[in-house]
Amino acid sequence: MSPHVAIVTDSTAYLHPEAVRRHNISVVPLTVVIGDEALEEGTEISAPAVARALQRRHPVTTSRPSPAEFAAVYEAVADAGAEAIVSLHLSGEFSGTYDAALLAAKEAAVPVRVVDTGMVAMALGFTVLAAAETAEAGGTPDDVVAAAEKRADATSAYFYVDTLDYLRRGGRIGAAQALFGSALAVKPLLRLVDGRIELMEKVRTASKAITRLEEIVVEQAGTRRVTLAVHHLASADRAAALADRLRERVPGLDDLVVSEVGAVIGAHTGPGLLGVVISPH
Repeated sequence: MSPHVAIVTDSTAYLHPEAVRRHNISVVPLTVVIGDEALEEGTEISAPAVARALQRRHPVTTSRPSPAEFAAVYEAVADAGAEAIVSLHLSGEFSGTYDAALLAAKEAAVPVRVVDTGMVAMALGFTVLAAAETAEAGGTPDDVVAAAEKRADATSAYFYVDTLDYLRRGGRIGAAQALFGSALAVKPLLRLVDGRIELMEKVRTASKAITRLEEIVVEQAGTRRVTLAVHHLASADRAAALADRLRERVPGLDDLVVSEVGAVIGAHTGPGLLGVVISPH
């Protein structure tokens, strides 16, 4: 009989609370620091609040959960009856969250498999859901990890930001790429590659960049069965309009989620973010 495998992730997966409850997923929050105030993502700080702080040029940084926070979650999950844990987290290129989880896993009462998915936002969220569904079907820890890695490998993410300054300040994109993206006031299109953010194209205006983002998503989705997530920060109208167009243009669309990114990712991308995650089945 397969062991009961519990799923743990972090707050940057941006899963809907109903999905978290339905699959009994444990979520460990990252922290946003505004000035000298540290606030937990998801409970104490919202993405709109971060957007306002950035617009007012307040200092905004983020920090990983501590190993002790992971240890407490692993202990609670084990006490609730889990015989094994698969802990899935955002790219180690963005955060020390994966490293903190690894440290806590060494002391856990049950075996813990910690996975750097190389993903973030709903690219991570879809990966977590694939793992949870496999665990619910009676999969072993190996099965669960394999399902997560398969989904992560198939998933892609493309996004537009108004400026690369926030990514540069947070060290999430190289200075050379940031300079290139800022030249001649072009608007950057980026993608997630091997757990890192890479500058993909430069487009002259915001409207042309968003049109190009739409074209990329339609091309990459093709006729495959896919689920899409449209993310934004302080750009709800643009996100809704893009989602409507994608519903019309992606023939294999199974589902489409529109959501504002959380405080942590918002702190690094800045207001105006518009992104699309493509997750084939």
